[in-house]
Amino acid sequence: MRAAERQAIEGWGIPSLILQEHAALGALGLLLPGEPLQVLAGPGNNGGDALALARMARLQGREVTVWSPFARPEWRGDAALQARLWQGLGGEVLGAPDPAELMRAWRGWVVDGLFGLGTTRPLDGPALAWVRALNASNLPVLALDLPSGLDPGAAELPGETVRATRTACFGARKVCHGLLPARAWCGEITVVPIPLDSAPKAGLQVLERPLLQPREWNAHKGSFGHVVIRAGSLGMSGAAVLAALGALRVGAGLVTVLTEPEVRAEVAAQVPEAMVRSWQGAVPEGTDVLLVGPGGIAQVPAWDGPLVVDASALQAGEGKRWMERPGTAITPHPGEFARLFGLPRPLLMDERLAQARQVASGRPGVLILKGAQSIIAGGAEEALWINPTGHPGMATGGSGDLLAGMVAGFRAQGLPMREAAATAAWFHGAAADLLPGAGLLPRDMAGLLPELLRA
Repeated sequence: MRAAERQAIEGWGIPSLILQEHAALGALGLLLPGEPLQVLAGPGNNGGDALALARMARLQGREVTVWSPFARPEWRGDAALQARLWQGLGGEVLGAPDPAELMRAWRGWVVDGLFGLGTTRPLDGPALAWVRALNASNLPVLALDLPSGLDPGAAELPGETVRATRTACFGARKVCHGLLPARAWCGEITVVPIPLDSAPKAGLQVLERPLLQPREWNAHKGSFGHVVIRAGSLGMSGAAVLAALGALRVGAGLVTVLTEPEVRAEVAAQVPEAMVRSWQGAVPEGTDVLLVGPGGIAQVPAWDGPLVVDASALQAGEGKRWMERPGTAITPHPGEFARLFGLPRPLLMDERLAQARQVASGRPGVLILKGAQSIIAGGAEEALWINPTGHPGMATGGSGDLLAGMVAGFRAQGLPMREAAATAAWFHGAAADLLPGAGLLPRDMAGLLPELLRA
């Protein structure tokens, strides 16, 4: 976003004040007419946005008061001009030693213009005291661009953060607007257009509802690919069943399960729609996609075609090997991911983003780093895709086996591997969103997929 604004100002020639005026006017339009406003203004550009909004609101006849946590605000850049314009209307910038006591008498909306894009560290000093008082007041808050205290480029909270009722996001969403936990502090997010001559280049993209091509009227099972699944061992036959259901429920034309001989009958009895055979040491002719790993299968057979590697087949230290192999998708959870690449286990969302970008950047293999807000990376693309669907009830045995089968099923129908992975992740979570948060069974999710696909 900074680069897009810089290009507009330096390359296109639009004054930065024009950008600020558009932002302030758009934000003011999100508030009901006539309500009194308490405006909090910081010393930087975000404070300039707040002062511009205050001036416009006063010209509309609103009751507006501007406050600053700082005794003598040192306005910088455009904010200094906005402060002069506000003062030219007779406006003042007030302070108070006890913001909590002050806010008990406030009414109407509070406009948070303390800190914006420049925030990268926790709030402290007077600003921290005002933010704590504001959060305790339960007053409705409109945040300008982002709630003060959030790092715009991070999913995690650096420290105390304004809890906004609404956020007027200027130009385009930043990381904090798209990813939890930061997104939860933004309230209702509205993107306010500002005049830019080029769109910001997104390093992260949140997946939207996939659009699938309708099937031809004269299609047959051969039109939708043959998924072969090498899965299932003694005591873990259910993983093979769920992987097969995943491929079948997303529309694969044929599914063959190659399992250990001692569980062949168990698997065949639970998924009669699939062909179930004992493993004979080779991938059969006519295979379009091979999935290996669910249910205790560690060895990946020789195979040159599209490959999905999951569960037991994700061996320590082999991550680079798979990411360098074209036409491959790997589906680790954070623990498996750490073992694959010899990295510390990523616990926070920002760590997961950084590590996913590190291992996948420029490589042809596709990574699905599973978990809350699963990450899809690689496929020779730089941007990371984030899946917004699903809930904590998906954290149950068998959920990943179902997802791996879905990835293979979509790839068998002709989607490129990265798109197959993203589409599978979205529908996987969307099916869970139709079910309770506790007691969810992966088989129940599989049963909801046909209706979701039809819609």
